[in-house]
Amino acid sequence: MNRYLKAIMVALLAVVLIVGCQQKPTKKQDTANKQTTSSKKDKGFPLWGYDLQQTRHVPYNKITKDNVKDLGIVWQADLANWDKKIPNASEDFPVVKDGVMYVTTSMNRVFAIDASNGKKIWQWTPPKDVLDHLDHADLSLLEVVASRGVAVAEGNVFVLIADNRLAKLNAKDGKLIKMINLWDTVPGAKLENRYYETMAPMYYKGTVYVGSSGGDNGVRGFVMAYKASDLTPAWNGPFWTVPEKGEGWVKGKYTGGGAVWGEIAFDPDTDVMYFGTGNPAPDFFKKIRPGKNPYTDSVVALESKTGKLIWANSEMDEEDEWDYDATSTPMILNATVNNKKQKIVVHGGKNGKWFAWDAKTGDTIYNGVPFVKIQHTSQPTDPNKPAMQWPGAEGGQNYAPETYDPKTNYVLIPGINKPSLEVAAKDENEIEQKNGLFPGTAITLGPKGEDISGTITAIDVNTGKRAYQNKTKQPMRGGFTSTTTGLAFYGELDGTVNALDIKTGKVLWNMKSGGAQIMMAPTIYMDGGKQYVTFVTGTKVVTYGLGGNKSVAPSKDPGGADPEGSGKTDNANHGSHGNKEKDKKQPSAMNAEVIYKKSCMSCHGGNLEGGAGPDLRHVGVSMTEEEILNQIINGGGRMPGGLVDKDQAEVLAKWLSQKK
Repeated sequence: MNRYLKAIMVALLAVVLIVGCQQKPTKKQDTANKQTTSSKKDKGFPLWGYDLQQTRHVPYNKITKDNVKDLGIVWQADLANWDKKIPNASEDFPVVKDGVMYVTTSMNRVFAIDASNGKKIWQWTPPKDVLDHLDHADLSLLEVVASRGVAVAEGNVFVLIADNRLAKLNAKDGKLIKMINLWDTVPGAKLENRYYETMAPMYYKGTVYVGSSGGDNGVRGFVMAYKASDLTPAWNGPFWTVPEKGEGWVKGKYTGGGAVWGEIAFDPDTDVMYFGTGNPAPDFFKKIRPGKNPYTDSVVALESKTGKLIWANSEMDEEDEWDYDATSTPMILNATVNNKKQKIVVHGGKNGKWFAWDAKTGDTIYNGVPFVKIQHTSQPTDPNKPAMQWPGAEGGQNYAPETYDPKTNYVLIPGINKPSLEVAAKDENEIEQKNGLFPGTAITLGPKGEDISGTITAIDVNTGKRAYQNKTKQPMRGGFTSTTTGLAFYGELDGTVNALDIKTGKVLWNMKSGGAQIMMAPTIYMDGGKQYVTFVTGTKVVTYGLGGNKSVAPSKDPGGADPEGSGKTDNANHGSHGNKEKDKKQPSAMNAEVIYKKSCMSCHGGNLEGGAGPDLRHVGVSMTEEEILNQIINGGGRMPGGLVDKDQAEVLAKWLSQKK
């Protein structure tokens, strides 16, 4: 069975995608000129979070509360029409610079698209030796295969490769200028050592900054800086977030963590950088790592020029045995706090709490404002007695970004109200037996009837209290982007896109995207005097504007696979889904629920309710047992085949066909 495919996704049905590409006529522009014109003020979305402070708040005012109802689709581009085997792009956060939109997919394909009409300018695929390395390496340790974006600066595009490389491309034609191996300057940072990449690299004042994923595997988290000019080191060495193996609390073979897989914020006034760090490992087993395990589950401030530590604050009041990363991207705000202007850093964690600190000193301003249900216990070790933990393994806020509106002084937080039934390792022997794979952890099928939903929480930064909280039908996995007209845009897992009145919390507009599993915050930009809002769903890039098309073409088959250009045979990335149990050899007793738990639950939810993958609770209504079996064995849409063996597939297909 291909382990490379296993690492990319575990899912049963394809994401529902739009058929074809609806193109709305637009005035033709000289894209080459737009790529090289940088003297005028950028009207695009030039950075991952729009600005260096990562507020995702744009100054554009063409779309207002009065006319937002007139939004419709103005152009769509299906990356799979350009490459039938293109991986999923649904965790990408597009950047728009000088009229060109840059989109990445899983396994690090990069597309440059004319932001005015959706036409492809160029496409880049990693070199064959890199792809061969990824295809033949043991990728079973990857929890997520994603590429969350690029950095565009100095006429170049910078992208991280899953197997721990940094590539520099020419923004004009997509040609590779240089690629470096991170392990040459960050000791041990190899795929074979359990490191991998999912983050968007960040550019600041001539330097490119990177971190890495792999904290659940017990790697040693880091941040490193490289000169944008030639990709040589800009620091003397990496900033390590945890001690070296065998030192401090990092004593066991699989202890470590503190990975930096979220994007970094920069203060241009002070040159200080701020980022969040991941959980300590082993994840649910704290016995061999007693204490708070610094600097895991923390927001960290460094001197960007040197990598020197300024301050670090943990978001955990106790030892973390629940996998409560703090890796969503911090925001730097010049906000009103207690009726006075103050520069602060704010952040929401997987523990379901929101924090604010003084940007200079790290002094606490708001210490853990809850925004989702919090109810957890110490982890049991008896697999027959798992404990319900709120938030669950997906966290209260995962990587989905917040946004800040200076007019209301509100921060909007995307929340996940979803529990997990969890079990820890019994002892170190169990961790060794499982080769440190999310050590000793089991996440079982959740009980039926639990309220699984999302929240949109508005925090008044002046008081640190809720201004309002909206409940959403599904967990909020994408995040927000706001505008100067008081609107916040966001997408949902069912493919709906929305515009919210930030002041009141009222939804003023929504529309179907034609896809599903929107797991990114929209990109909002100006082009030709018009304002656009772009979402990514599956391999689709869907852009809305005033006066656009209100109709959406449905997918052609019930599984969502579109044979006319939605990537029928492509691979997928279903996100930071939470269940990190690997696909092991199944027990001889072919129990459908056991197979589902190990191979499918991470994307489709504890009760088949959907999450990173589609809802399967009623799949038997739209698909026969034979169709489901074919989907599992052969794949389709966002799903590859061969994720389980034939016997297991037959058991699953029969079980799922009865879900009506």
